[in-house]
Amino acid sequence: MRQVVILHGWSDDSKSFEPLAGWLASKGYQAVPLWLGDYISMQDDVGVEDVAKRMEAVLRDKMSSGVVAPEFALIVHSTGGLVARRWIADHYAGNVSACPAKRLVMLAPANFGSPLAHLGQSMLGRLVKGWDNWFHTGKRMLKQLELASPFQWDLAKRDLFTQEGGPSGPIYGPGGIPTFVLVGSHPYTDLLRQAVNEDGGDGTVRVAAANLNARGATLDFTLDQAPTLTDWPLRQGSPLAFVTLPDRTHGSIIHPELVDIPMAAGFFPALGDLLLEALTCDTGAAYSDLVARWAGYSETTARLGREAPFRSQVFQGAGDGDEGFFHQYLQMVVRVVDDYGQEVGDYFLEFTGPDDDPGD
Repeated sequence: MRQVVILHGWSDDSKSFEPLAGWLASKGYQAVPLWLGDYISMQDDVGVEDVAKRMEAVLRDKMSSGVVAPEFALIVHSTGGLVARRWIADHYAGNVSACPAKRLVMLAPANFGSPLAHLGQSMLGRLVKGWDNWFHTGKRMLKQLELASPFQWDLAKRDLFTQEGGPSGPIYGPGGIPTFVLVGSHPYTDLLRQAVNEDGGDGTVRVAAANLNARGATLDFTLDQAPTLTDWPLRQGSPLAFVTLPDRTHGSIIHPELVDIPMAAGFFPALGDLLLEALTCDTGAAYSDLVARWAGYSETTARLGREAPFRSQVFQGAGDGDEGFFHQYLQMVVRVVDDYGQEVGDYFLEFTGPDDDPGD
């Protein structure tokens, strides 16, 4: 499989991926950009499901004309991850073997939203991002990109978990579409973008929000006894490939040849090497080995937040080793319903540690 289809994210266009396409060509791959989102993502009345529907039509047209091969690898960036997942869920969830995308590589995907989605809908966002588009910024899509949005909740229940009466079997990973998620954990370095940085993210997407390795559970308080916790069954039976890199921002994750943050050699593989691993991993055993190896790289990134001597070994540039960038976080999405199944909008959650450590 030597053809790669590239899908960009919100407010971006295919021109941003010309360097990636050129790099892929140098490695013997043919890169085909999907032009369908070059303007669609910025229209206020267009949602992810609309782009996913258009994606199916465009791909079928390109395949019938021979521009796109019957089988290809799909590389997505940012919001493109949600579009690809919705496309697969809508058209191939019940028969994933029929999906022409035989490999899915996600670069900084917003699988569980972005904290910047709310800012994009503000007046400031419309002025900055929509000045040349009648001040449209893709409001509907941004609502779907908000943290804990109903759209993400419903999509996760469809493609990550098995629902009663719904299709079963893996969509991603072994037995489905081999899936690989790569995300940076370094914030933006240029002055204008630094205002949106936060620890545990790449300037746009949180590391935890990119990860497809999710857990679902229902906590039931309606019984006349102690609350019961019921896990949701996962569609895939084993972990999905996921790696966190300390030297990549949301922008530089799509540039394999770019090295903009100095690091000492030997601690992490190059981004290009990881992409080639994902594009050539072709057996279940190789996938399991890759999952374990990538998890080790992520743990090495986490050490940067805990061990100052190790951090100084890895980073050569002054200021690049701020431990705050590499803290580990979880992201929890909660939906509360009452005894009658009606959603509760006004609630708060309180987390406490064990009795012997109430400050934890």
